[in-house]
Amino acid sequence: QEQLVESGGGLVQAGGSLRLSCAASGRIFSSYRMGWFRQAPGKDREFVASISLSGGSTAYTDSVKGRFTVSRDNAKSTVYLQMNSLKPEDTAVYYCAAGNPTYERLWFVSYWGKGTLVTVSS
Repeated sequence: QEQLVESGGGLVQAGGSLRLSCAASGRIFSSYRMGWFRQAPGKDREFVASISLSGGSTAYTDSVKGRFTVSRDNAKSTVYLQMNSLKPEDTAVYYCAAGNPTYERLWFVSYWGKGTLVTVSS
């Protein structure tokens, strides 16, 4: 069964760091651009970051540039989101996504993870 499984969420103080992981089946990982979205309470789901199949191209939403880094380990079929200098406004459920490789911002997502909660306290 094709699936994405996130891990690594939790509670952290403002200024701290967390690393999210997303394990994917091999077929998904070798065929799709991988990335992350987030959804804060009462808000729409938004694009956070993505990485190309080769790992040579990344994209970020402006609010996380310079603080978050997306990477992938093709041998482990896993994508990561390293989050540094976290702010209370980063609090959200973070979802792993696999989407059409053509679009950096993953306009067309074929697979979603179930999400992992990140809470940043002030």
